[in-house]
Amino acid sequence: VQLQASGGGLVQVGGSLRLSCAASGRTFSRYAAVGWFRQAPGKERECVAAISWQGSKTDYTDSVKGRFTISKDNAKNTVYLQMNSLKPEDTAVYYCALDETIIVVSVTRKLWASWGQGTLVTVSS
Repeated sequence: VQLQASGGGLVQVGGSLRLSCAASGRTFSRYAAVGWFRQAPGKERECVAAISWQGSKTDYTDSVKGRFTISKDNAKNTVYLQMNSLKPEDTAVYYCALDETIIVVSVTRKLWASWGQGTLVTVSS
């Protein structure tokens, strides 16, 4: 599986960005899910949002709830992360990942089979 993340950039505090994760064009299993991760300098990588490929089960880490929304367009094999009310602490390299063995969609999941390259999000104050 190939994943292509895009949409990062420089934005001011309170601004918005939408990240996209395009997956290679094939049908994924019913247990597939996509997660958005971020890693800031000197910090561990964390999963901020995840969504099931079938249906619309989602999960968010507490720090982004109410500000970030994960969604998908199955026809385009693309998952989005809409980020609103951005804060300086949201600055990080953002990655998307996919796994096809996920029964429960959770941001605490550690093992993901496929990863995209990162896209940098910088929130300036």
